[in-house]
Amino acid sequence: MTTVPEPKTEPSLLRQAFNVPNLLSLLRLAGVPVFLWLLLGPKEDGWALALLVFSALTDWLDGKLARWLDQMSRLGQLLDPAADRLYILATLVAFLIRDIIPWWVVVPLVLREAVLAVCVLVLRRGGFAPPEVTYIGKGATFVLMYAFPFLLLTQGSSTVAVVARPIAYAFMVWGGVLYVWSGALYVVQAVRALRSR
Repeated sequence: MTTVPEPKTEPSLLRQAFNVPNLLSLLRLAGVPVFLWLLLGPKEDGWALALLVFSALTDWLDGKLARWLDQMSRLGQLLDPAADRLYILATLVAFLIRDIIPWWVVVPLVLREAVLAVCVLVLRRGGFAPPEVTYIGKGATFVLMYAFPFLLLTQGSSTVAVVARPIAYAFMVWGGVLYVWSGALYVVQAVRALRSR
């Protein structure tokens, strides 16, 4: 855990927003309300699925492009995880309302986000940066982003739904456990940082 670094000279937030990786992250963020509307309004699961897949692809691509084009920025470090968390929370809420997944799956994952939000606030008050992203956290997000499209495919009684169901449940269980575990590791990081003071 590191303290908040001294500010460095870097482009303005407006200029950072217009680099390619950050434009992709902004596009992903803009897709969250559209995704929710597709799921809860007209229930256009096909379009919602396409948007979710697009979000997962741009999530992978923006990180790659940021490194390839040497366009890593503070704004990007904030936008990327924010977009991930918003998609995860939006999907969980929509799936709960649609009865695609039960409440006892949703509650631990949402609670994890609430606990981490409190940790970040406490760390900032103590002069620390947010917890560093771990491979377990990245892996958990990756697995959940695979679980969600498969869960959408499970709706109905078609052959696709039958085939998708065990895959969706496997990814959901695996991703859910990793997500909660990574949250616990972030809390441990935060507690150690605060105790070091």
